Amino acid sequence: MKDFLYRVFNFAIVVAVLVYFLTKPIKKGLSGRREGIEKALAEAQQAKKEAEAKFAEYDRKLSRATEEIAEISDSIRREGELEKIKIIDSAKQMAVKIEQDAEKAAELEVAKARKQLQKEAVQLAVELAEELLNKNFTKEDDTRLIDEYIQKVGELH
Repeated sequence: MKDFLYRVFNFAIVVAVLVYFLTKPIKKGLSGRREGIEKALAEAQQAKKEAEAKFAEYDRKLSRATEEIAEISDSIRREGELEKIKIIDSAKQMAVKIEQDAEKAAELEVAKARKQLQKEAVQLAVELAEELLNKNFTKEDDTRLIDEYIQKVGELH
């Protein structure tokens, strides 16, 4: 039993020495660990708040972008409709102009054809008159006309 008590006493002394010398470093280590954990937890909470703020900001930007896309789409649609109306109006104006130009061209062609017909009619009349004169006009008629012409010229001078 003495041996047992001696061993218990030695054990108690070793434990007391260990407790005396290790209590402060263990407390410092544990408190440092606690501070590190608290700091990491605070940083994690701060990072969570920042992430939530960024998420809210991106969500707002996304909703604004969706609205802008809808506005741009509506604007493009309106511009397309206006351009469609302009193109249709322009096409109508061009059709009217083409029709007017065609009418003018037709009128010019008709006038040109009339002039050509008149020229041909005059030419035919001249040819017909020459033929009639050649058939019905004799040398005596020729002499008589020359004499009458000379007489008239003489009277004028």
